[in-house]
Amino acid sequence: MRVAIAGAGLAGLSCAKYLTDAGHTPIVLESRDVLGGLVAAWKDSDGDWYETGLHAFFGAYPNMLQLLKELGIEDRLQWKEHTLIFNQPDKPGTLSRFDVPDIPSPFNVIASILRNKDMLTWEQKIRFAIGLLPAVIRGQKYVEDMDKYSFLEWLKRQGVDERVTSDVFIAACKALTFINPDEVSATILLTALNRFLQERYGSKIAFLDGSPTERLCRPIGDYITERGGEVQLNAPLKEILLNADGTVKGYLIRGLNGAEDEVVTADAYVSAISVDPLKVMLPKPWKLMEFFQKLEGLEGVPVINLHLWFDRKLTEIDHLLFSRSPLLSVYADMSNTCREYANPNRSMLELVLAPAKDWIAKSDEEIVAATLAELEKLFPDHFGGDNPATLLKSHVVKTPRSVYKATPGRQQYRPAQVTPIANFYLAGSYTMQRYLGSMEGAVLSGKLTAQAISEALPVANSSNLQTLTRPPATNAATA
Repeated sequence: MRVAIAGAGLAGLSCAKYLTDAGHTPIVLESRDVLGGLVAAWKDSDGDWYETGLHAFFGAYPNMLQLLKELGIEDRLQWKEHTLIFNQPDKPGTLSRFDVPDIPSPFNVIASILRNKDMLTWEQKIRFAIGLLPAVIRGQKYVEDMDKYSFLEWLKRQGVDERVTSDVFIAACKALTFINPDEVSATILLTALNRFLQERYGSKIAFLDGSPTERLCRPIGDYITERGGEVQLNAPLKEILLNADGTVKGYLIRGLNGAEDEVVTADAYVSAISVDPLKVMLPKPWKLMEFFQKLEGLEGVPVINLHLWFDRKLTEIDHLLFSRSPLLSVYADMSNTCREYANPNRSMLELVLAPAKDWIAKSDEEIVAATLAELEKLFPDHFGGDNPATLLKSHVVKTPRSVYKATPGRQQYRPAQVTPIANFYLAGSYTMQRYLGSMEGAVLSGKLTAQAISEALPVANSSNLQTLTRPPATNAATA
C-alpha cells in the first residue's frame, strides 16, 4: 500500500521506516531542502554545522534507542558521565553536580539528590521526596490528572518551597519545554521525573557524534529508499484534496522554481507536520469537526538556538550544562561533546535561549549581545581582564513555532494518531503518546501511526508487525 507522508522530521521519517518494515511503500514529502524538521541542521560557508536545537538524548528514550539499534547506528551516540550539572549564579564559574551512582533505580537518583550539598537543604530534599511519592506510587493516571496544575502550583501543593523551584526546576522546565515552572503543566515534569526514577539509566545523557541531519535522519531516509520507499525534498504541501465523501483524494504539492504543481495520490495519507501549519492546511469541511477543532487548543512554543565560535577554549567539560540563567536554558561546548565538531583549541558553544517569546522578533545582533553578557557570568575567567575571549562568528536559528506549548490543560487537546477521516492519520510529538514534545515523542508517534495504518491496511505475509508493538528494552549504559 502507498502511504503519502507530509513532513520529513523524526515523526514522518520514523512513520515511514516502520511502514516499510510492515510491507508498505511510503512517500515522504518534505517542504524544505533538508531532512529533520525540528532537528534539521545546515553547513555554513566554512563547513561548520549549525542546528535547529541542542539535541540531547536520554536513556529514558526507549523508542529512539530502539530505532537507532534497528538502523545499526547506535554507536553514533556518545554517552556522557551519568550526572546532571548546574551552574550556580551566585557563584560565577562554579558548578553543582548530581552524580548518579550505578545502582538500581530509583535508589541511584535518590542517592544523587542526597549527596548534592550545593543546591538543596535536607528539609527541601525530604519535602520534595514526599511530594513525589504519589506520582511514583499511583503511576501515570495520577500524573495525567495533574495536568490541571502548573508545575509551580503542584510543588506548592506538596509543600515544597520556592527555592527548590528556582534552584532546580526553572532550569529543568526550560530545558524540557522552553517555558518556566509557572507556565508548564505538572504532567510534563512528573512524566520526565517518573522515567528518570523508574529507569536505571533514564537520566543518562548522550550526544550524536555529528549533525542530526547527516548522522540520524539520512540513515532513516536511506533505509526507506533502499526498501522501495521515496523521500522527496523541496516538495511543500499546498493543499489536501478531498473526495466527495470527505476522505483524502491526494496531496497537492506546490511546484518550485517555475515547475507546475503536482498531485501525489496514495492509499493512505499522514500529516507529520507541526500542529501550527497543520491547522492552516486543514480543509474547510474538516474544520467543522470536533476532532480537528480541538487542535486550536495547541500551539507551538518559540525557540532560539545559538552557536558561538570563540578564539580559545572556555571549558573542557564534555556534557550538557543547565545554565540557571534568566535568559538561557541549557548549553554545551560542542567542541567537547561532539566528535565531528571537536576542536582542542577553540570552543563552540551551542545554547538554547528560553523562554524566547520576548526575543523571537529581536535581531540576531541583539540576541548574541545579550547572550554574551550572560556568558560573562558563566565564564568570568575568560571574559574579564585585559585579554577577554573573542567571538569569531555566530549563528542564530529561530523557530517561531516549535514543539507544542505544554501549559496546563493541553493534554485534552492532544489528538490521537487515528482521525475521523478514514484514510488520514496524524504523526508528531504533539499527538497523544506517553512522552512530551521531544525527539522520543516524535519517534513514538510515528511508530504508533505506522501501527494504526498497518492494522487498518494489513499487508499479506508481512513479518515485521511485531516491531511496531513491543520494542525490546535498550540499556543506555551499554550504548
